[in-house]
Amino acid sequence: MAEIGLRAVRDDDLDLIYDQMRDPVAVRMAAFTADDPDDRAAFDAHFTRIRTDPEILLFAITVDGELAGTVASFPVGNDTEITYWLDRARWGRGIATRAVELLLDLVPVRPITARAASDNAGSLAVLRKAGFRPVGKEVAYATARGTEIEETVLRLDEP
Repeated sequence: MAEIGLRAVRDDDLDLIYDQMRDPVAVRMAAFTADDPDDRAAFDAHFTRIRTDPEILLFAITVDGELAGTVASFPVGNDTEITYWLDRARWGRGIATRAVELLLDLVPVRPITARAASDNAGSLAVLRKAGFRPVGKEVAYATARGTEIEETVLRLDEP
């Protein structure tokens, strides 16, 4: 069985993360993405900001020591939310679920929220397996799809 872990995001991870976050299939599935996933300058500026913001916990997801994606927690108003991105080649193997569980061990804040496009069955399954429960739906503009779509809001109340 593969060893799944979290570590700090390093400078030499950024090229691979950039490639992962511009995969057209993954971008469409995630729906709520950067305005232009191919804009490297915007990507670099975003990652500089999130890597240096003390309120954001950002980690590289590793599988047997190899970079597989990212997972993070960040403030949204008075709430804390999580997000993750996993290399599409690694979907469906329990990696994202384990990475979210590992992050939750490091983030004691509860409740904690997450969001996913309502048609993103894979991401919704990851969050449910990690203990999140749907608490509502919202309609929001999904940059990757160029239209408003339904988004499911999930919450985890217990550590």
